[in-house]
Amino acid sequence: QEQLVESGGGLVQAGGSLRLSCAASGLTFSTYSMGWFRQAQDKEREFVATISWNTASTVYADSVKGRFTISRDNAKNTVYLQMISLKPEDTAVYYCAALLRGSGLRLINSKAYNYWGQGTQVTVSS
Repeated sequence: QEQLVESGGGLVQAGGSLRLSCAASGLTFSTYSMGWFRQAQDKEREFVATISWNTASTVYADSVKGRFTISRDNAKNTVYLQMISLKPEDTAVYYCAALLRGSGLRLINSKAYNYWGQGTQVTVSS
């Protein structure tokens, strides 16, 4: 059974750092593009970052560009989101998602993704 499990969330002060992890099981990880999305309270889920399955190319939302880095380790079936210079507006539940052989504009479209994790809370205090 396909499963994504996020970890690494928590409470951090503004300017601090966190690294989120998402461990995948039950799927051929190397054939999935992986994405991170987030949802703040009373807001729509939004795209954060994605990394492609074949070239490991990355795309970031403008709001996190230069502060967040997505990476993947196919040997460990894990995708990471390194977050630095965190701001209070980064506070949200962060979700990882998997998209089979995803490419192009589908990578930033949450509705295209096949599997989702349960989410991990990130809270940035001012």
